Amino acid sequence: MEFIHEPVLLNEVLQWMDVREGGAYCDGTLGGGGHSGAMLRASGGTATLFGIDRDMMAINAASERLGQYAGFHALHGNFHDGKALLQAAGAPPLDGVLLDLGVSSPQLDRGERGFSYHEDAPLDMRMDTTQGITAADLLNTASEAELCRIIKEYGEEKWAARVAHIICEHRAQKPMETTFDLVHAVDAAIPKAVRRKDDGHPARRTFQAIRIAVNDELDPLDKALCDFVDCLKPGGRLLVITFHSLEDRLVKRCFQRLQNPCTCPPKAPICTCGKKPVVKVLAKGAVPPSDEEVARNPRARSAKLRVAQKLEVE
Repeated sequence: MEFIHEPVLLNEVLQWMDVREGGAYCDGTLGGGGHSGAMLRASGGTATLFGIDRDMMAINAASERLGQYAGFHALHGNFHDGKALLQAAGAPPLDGVLLDLGVSSPQLDRGERGFSYHEDAPLDMRMDTTQGITAADLLNTASEAELCRIIKEYGEEKWAARVAHIICEHRAQKPMETTFDLVHAVDAAIPKAVRRKDDGHPARRTFQAIRIAVNDELDPLDKALCDFVDCLKPGGRLLVITFHSLEDRLVKRCFQRLQNPCTCPPKAPICTCGKKPVVKVLAKGAVPPSDEEVARNPRARSAKLRVAQKLEVE
């Protein structure tokens, strides 16, 4: 399967990134290179763009697709380590950074990667298949209490305790090895009446939770956002696309804290902490996809774009 990923919120990204000729940019979640290619074209092919991805399939596909641009540089790694990767690559202060925190369609659609609850495949779910534990490792070794925490916290699953208990019952009989093993455990845990009323696949929240845990997607996110702000030049913009409420809340709170870092008591007559705003939040909240985009690409329906601009240092 060719690694082709339709970039979400593309028009909105180009609008808020305000790509300029000769600018320097980073796509911290390169994927198939859809956003990166559009940004390079918007610059007339004159921009320098560093694309980061932990998935070598994405790196290879994007490198082939964007190799015509002299300013394109693919970096294999996790965007959580983006600052170090950019420094090692000799990147200048950046005009803009984009992070698309969703799982790309090729990863979802490629059954053997183990992300999809629609196909029976080995329970992998790793973004970088060269390192880290697999979903099967996690499901077969974590305690029931830890599985409950992961599924409740990362999947916002109301039936987390029941799902964790059934997973442990199933693995006592036979190790959890395939995606359908997990689907069957969720089916057994969630009552039929609840499943019938669910407007999506009942396993989607559990799969989301396990994927987030396997790839450690949330815990390092706040630091990564701050690191990318450090990489921006004054006036540079950080754009983040999220797909579920957990990520969106983390991004929103981080941007708010960077915009208003003062820790003085609210009624204090003057600021004594000395902490100054680092960014200005743009777009007045989250930018949703257009109705036309959702109709064309239903996977975009939960996407939200948030934008922050780095302020001049006094």
